[in-house]
Amino acid sequence: MPHFDRKMFICQNDAMARKKTTVYIEEDLLKAAKIVAARTGKKEYQVHEDALRQYLGLSVIEKVWRRTTLREGQALRLAYEELHAARR
Repeated sequence: MPHFDRKMFICQNDAMARKKTTVYIEEDLLKAAKIVAARTGKKEYQVHEDALRQYLGLSVIEKVWRRTTLREGQALRLAYEELHAARR
């Protein structure tokens, strides 16, 4: 699994820089995204970002990171301790 930097995915108040891109998407999906944006008061790009985060499983990672009080080094140490314990 690739390494994900915690700071890369936690974007409170839209603080993360965005890149403009062009994607080709089915018309029905685009229409549905526009409807969701209008109903929820979100911008269209936010609906797309939310859907991608959900699909990639990043929303779960963000929830876990918000709940933990461990620093990155502590979390890594704990993870390696558990990994080594499981291998015994």
